Order: sequence, then C-alpha cells, then structure tokens
Amino acid sequence: MRIQYNFAFFDEGSKREIRRATLKAIAIPGYQVPFASREMPIGRGWGTGGLQLTLSLIGKKDVLKVIDQGSDESVNAVSIKKLIQKTTGVKTVEDTSEATLIQSRHRIPEIPLKPGQILVLQVPLPEPLRKYEPSERETKKLHGEKDYSGAWLMLFEQIMKYRNMTTGADHPVMVHDRYVMAPSPIPKFDNPKLDNSEALILLGAGREKKIYAVPPYTRVVSLSFEDVPFRTESFQDKSCKLCGAQGVFMDELFDAAAGVIYYQCNDTSYCLSRMNRQSAVLMQSL
Repeated sequence: MRIQYNFAFFDEGSKREIRRATLKAIAIPGYQVPFASREMPIGRGWGTGGLQLTLSLIGKKDVLKVIDQGSDESVNAVSIKKLIQKTTGVKTVEDTSEATLIQSRHRIPEIPLKPGQILVLQVPLPEPLRKYEPSERETKKLHGEKDYSGAWLMLFEQIMKYRNMTTGADHPVMVHDRYVMAPSPIPKFDNPKLDNSEALILLGAGREKKIYAVPPYTRVVSLSFEDVPFRTESFQDKSCKLCGAQGVFMDELFDAAAGVIYYQCNDTSYCLSRMNRQSAVLMQSL
C-alpha cells in the first residue's frame, strides 16, 4: 500500500507555526525563537531542526541542494534529500548557484550566496552561553541584559592556556551589535561568510526547539580581542590536488601508498565544477 503524504510531509498548520517563528527570528537577528519542534522520521540530532525549516518553506518551484560537511553524497545528506524530494517532487541539484534552498550541516558553500537564496543550517546546540551557564532561565536573562562577560571569559581562558583562541568550530559571533549567537558547528573559516551575506541564513535546532536567523546584509562579527584578533584556519600555499583551488576550506588527507600528505576541497560540488570548467577549456583548446 502506498502512503500518501501531504506536500512537504507536514500538515499546513504545522508549517504555519514554524513560519511564524521564522518570521520573528528574521525580525530580531540572532535571537533564539522557541517553536514546537515536531516528531520527524529521523532521529533528533540528525538535522531535524534544519529539516523542519526546509519543509515549512519549500515550494513546488524551489530547487533544493543538501550538503553534509561539504559533501553532497554523505549518508545524512542523501537521506534528507530523498525525504524532501519524495514528499515534494522538487528538483535537486549539486550546483550551489542553481539552488534556491540549501540545507547544510557544518559548512557554508564556497560559491558566494546570492539574493533570493535561503541557506538553512542544522544546529545541535543553539545556546552560545550553555558552556558556562546550564540554566535556560539564566541565559535568557543574560541575553536580555546583553551580559556576555562569560563568553569573553571563556575565550580569555583559552588565550591564557594556549596563547590563542582554540575554538575550531562554532566560534561565537555578535549579530547586529546586539545578540551573541552560535553560528552552528561551521569552521571558523566560514564565519566571515555570515557578515553581510546577500542570502537569508536560517538556523534550526530540533532537539533544543529553537529557530534563529541572520537576515541579508546583517553585520556579523566573530568575538575577538584587540590584541588577539580572530583568525580563520590557514591554507596558505596549499592547493587542491584535484582542481588546484586555493583560498578555500580544505581537507588534509594522507596517501598511504606514496607516504605524503595532500589537500582536497572540502566542498565537493565546488571542486567538481572547477574540474568540469577546466575540462571544457581543455577540450576547446584541442
């Protein structure tokens, strides 16, 4: 027996409730808006917050892209893509520039986002103050009073111990000079892409039942000190073994047969598009 789903899985009432929370999040950049997180056919912690945002916003004319840590073909990305495609029938692509709706885990695509696109980030822990304040009531008060001394102290302790800020991912940011926000576990390399992004960026945490947003052209600054500035991961003098790209986030890999370390683009579709262009240029020159 074939099961008939409503368009985009959810009933229309659920979509409206999530959209209302999303609109509030867009109106107050960086503010965490509570919402009634629904039960999903995937386990919590596997992207249910981002998936709920995507299902509530997607339309029949949308073009969907789903990535997981830079890959379009990971188990998580493929499973989410199949669920959305099965319940909507929308077109799916790997090319970032073609997509109108992009759902991602742990990465912002290398190709700059453009007006009209929506990036949905999956978030495991939306509260940037949770590492030093376990009470939800107290973190709300701290946000309300704009008291972020604990976040600064946490970074200061890292500098005292290791002579630098050691946050490898999910480095806290100040949004619109008002709220400190967890950008999701994207690498520090991607933090600057949040600042004045031309696309709408939405962040959803299903397990924690929170939605927050960075509207287009919003000021986003990574927390740092005057004498210890924020620095991203450095890939200076490194190039992708496959496409030769430089200045992008890369994976460090080891070739056991040759006994050498090499680098490869983390964003697989970006790497593939470069190789395709290089092949086209080569064919034209023959």
